Amino acid sequence: MYIANENRYEKMIYNRCGDSGLMLPAVSLGLWHNFGDNADYNNMKELCHTAFDNGITHFDLANNYGPAPGSAESNFGRILKDDMMQYRDEMIISTKAGYDMWPGPYGNWGSRKYLIASLDQSLKRMGLDYVDIFYHHRMDPDTPLEETMGALEQIVRSGKALYVGLSNYDGQTMERAAQILEDRHVPFIINQNKYSIFVRLPEENGLLDSAVKEKKGVITFSPLAQGLLSDRYLNGIPEDSRIKTDGRFLKAEAIDVDSLNALNEIAQSRGQSLAQMALAWLMNKDAVTSVLIGASKKQQILDNIKAMENISFTSDELARIDAIADKYSNFMANNN
Repeated sequence: MYIANENRYEKMIYNRCGDSGLMLPAVSLGLWHNFGDNADYNNMKELCHTAFDNGITHFDLANNYGPAPGSAESNFGRILKDDMMQYRDEMIISTKAGYDMWPGPYGNWGSRKYLIASLDQSLKRMGLDYVDIFYHHRMDPDTPLEETMGALEQIVRSGKALYVGLSNYDGQTMERAAQILEDRHVPFIINQNKYSIFVRLPEENGLLDSAVKEKKGVITFSPLAQGLLSDRYLNGIPEDSRIKTDGRFLKAEAIDVDSLNALNEIAQSRGQSLAQMALAWLMNKDAVTSVLIGASKKQQILDNIKAMENISFTSDELARIDAIADKYSNFMANNN
C-alpha cells in the first residue's frame, strides 16, 4: 500500500495560476510518453509516486496519449485505483481533446460533440467524476470559436471539469477565446504551449504577452526539446536514444553538438546540469506558472526538480543563452 511522503510539500514551489485561486507546482509531470501500453506498469507507478512524494501534485494527460490512444489515461486510472485515490483531493489532474482520437468526422478538432464525448471517455478511463483542468488541445480553423468555447462552458456547468485551459493557441486567438469565456463566466485559467530555450513559439506568436494581459497562467511542455537539452547528445547521438528508437519527435538533423556544449558550459558554471538550467530558464519567466517534465526513470524526476534551487540568471547569462539559441536557429534553418 502506497503511503505518500509526509514531507512532500516542504521543498516544492507553488505558483498562482494567473489571477485564479489555483496554485500549481513549479514542476508538473506530463504523461505524454512512457505511460502507454508499451511501458512497464510498475515503472509508471514509481514515476507517479516519486513525483507526488516530492510535491508534484499536477499530472497532465490527453485523450490521445499512449500508445495506443487512451492508454495513458487508462494506466493512470489504474494507478489511482490501486493506491493513489486517497490523495485525489491533493492532486490536480488535467486532460485534453483536440487531436485525432477515433474514426469518422466526430473524433477530432473542436466541435461540441467531440469535446464532450471525449471527456466522457477520458473520465471513464481514469475512473474519475471530474478533472481539475480540461483543455482544448489545438485551434480549430473550421469550427466557430464560439462553439468550442460553448462546449467548454457546458463541461464546467456539468461538473466534469473545475477549470478550463487552451493548448497550442496563439496570443490573438487566445484573447478572443478569453473574452467569450469571460462573458460566459467560465473559469479559463491556463494556456499550455511548447516552449524551451530552442523553441520560442509563445514569444513569437504573442501568447506570453497575451497571457500576462489576460492574467492567465502558462504551463510549458517539451521544456527539454524532447531530451535535446540534456546530457544525452553532448557527444553525438547514442544508440539507445529516442532518435534511434523512435524518431517521430526528435530528428538527427536537430543535433548541433556545438550549441549544446556551449549551453552546457553555462550550466556547469551555474552548478547545474544542462537539463536543470533549461528548466530553470523557463521558471525564471514571470509568465510561466509551471513546467511540464516527462520521465522514463525515477532519477530523472529527482534530478529535474533540483532546477528550482537556482532559477535566477544574470543578464550576461541570459544574453549568452539567447545568442546560442539564435545560432541554433540558423543551424536548423540550414539543415532542413
